[in-house]
Amino acid sequence: MNDMDNELKAVAGPVLRPGDEGFDEERAGFNLAVRHRPDVIVCAVAAEDVRVAVEFAGARGLPVAVKSTGHGFSVPAEGGVLVSTRRMTGVRVDPDAGTAWVAAGARWQDVVAAAAPYGLAPLNGSAPHVGVVGYTLGGGLPLLGRSHGYAADRVRAMEVVTADGRLRHVTPDSEPDLYWALLGGRDNFGIVTGLEFGLVPVARLYGGGLYFDAVRTPGLLESYLRWTATVPEPMNSSVALIPMPDVPDVPEALRGRHLFHVRIAFTGSPEEGERLVAPLRAIGPALIDSLRDLPYAESASIHDDPPTPMPWSSDSVLLGELDDAAITTLAGLVTPGPAIVELRHLGGALSRPPVHPNAVGHRDARYLIGVLNPGAGDAPERAGLVRALAPWTVGRFVNLMGHGADAGPEQVRSAYEPATLKRLTTLKTAYDPEDTFRITYHLPPVSA
Repeated sequence: MNDMDNELKAVAGPVLRPGDEGFDEERAGFNLAVRHRPDVIVCAVAAEDVRVAVEFAGARGLPVAVKSTGHGFSVPAEGGVLVSTRRMTGVRVDPDAGTAWVAAGARWQDVVAAAAPYGLAPLNGSAPHVGVVGYTLGGGLPLLGRSHGYAADRVRAMEVVTADGRLRHVTPDSEPDLYWALLGGRDNFGIVTGLEFGLVPVARLYGGGLYFDAVRTPGLLESYLRWTATVPEPMNSSVALIPMPDVPDVPEALRGRHLFHVRIAFTGSPEEGERLVAPLRAIGPALIDSLRDLPYAESASIHDDPPTPMPWSSDSVLLGELDDAAITTLAGLVTPGPAIVELRHLGGALSRPPVHPNAVGHRDARYLIGVLNPGAGDAPERAGLVRALAPWTVGRFVNLMGHGADAGPEQVRSAYEPATLKRLTTLKTAYDPEDTFRITYHLPPVSA
């Protein structure tokens, strides 16, 4: 421990070991079903702390994990060094350039708030409490994805500590291979300490939710799927089947029901939005209809994702075009039960290649279906749904992959096309030959 103390004394933030006050809090993330057990936690407050931690781990052959909010846990760390970046929360917006810069621990809610006064918005997801960096490195499936593409496609520059202990400034021009690999390959290639990305000129949208009783609205999923084939790119939507608890915190109209929650985020006019959603309203009486014109700063209300950490297990698959047989199969699988099931409409700008290439895979996917089981136990019905949809599955999306057995080698490989996977493996061998960054959705080097 004395040697460890000496080598980590340059770290400006706290350094914690098992038994230290705050250790358990620091190693926990948003998903309470996964718990890291590292030898040491480096609580970074600056990029130099991250660099020292990686250099320290590399000298001892220790694995390195990184955690900001802990939404994207894949496998637990058993030993090694955990780098916690949650204290690195800086956010800067340049309204003239239409860009934002964030430090490694920033959350989307901070970027949304900083950009809104300028009529700008980031390509964040549905939950504002998610960390910016991990989300973006996994691809980043935004609320406005059909309108503006993946969050990774907007990245202009990154500051990243690689396995050799170097802090690098990475752009599409300065280090095109590392830039390409990080955006889609996540923290297999290093720890990003700062990120610059483009914002979009969105100040408001037409959005909200339609809540239907799932038992009393048969055929809703089929109707929704056929509706998605008719809408333009500015229409972003998903539908979730949610079991609502019978508790006072839930609106009375929704308590104790299984719901279909249709989520809408339309970047066109409110009048056009009203016209486009009319077929959905005609499906049946909505328990709640919250669709309205709203400032983008209130866009988190569309999905209304809970901000409280909890344990869960999950999996998801990307689907191609769905014929009538696929729609019938899917509707038969999505039935009321304990799991939360969400179907997201993709395509549009998500299907187009970015200006600067990256490793985000399966841009030909048309839908994503995810299944989340609250709690930490097994869920055999989730595996059954994934198997049944195999004929229409094109792969997986890293950000919405599960953990443990749902984050195994086969699942990780399925997130990429063969040529992309081969290039990622080659670059992993070049940038991290000792596999220092392996506590993630793992892409092993050739030597492993």
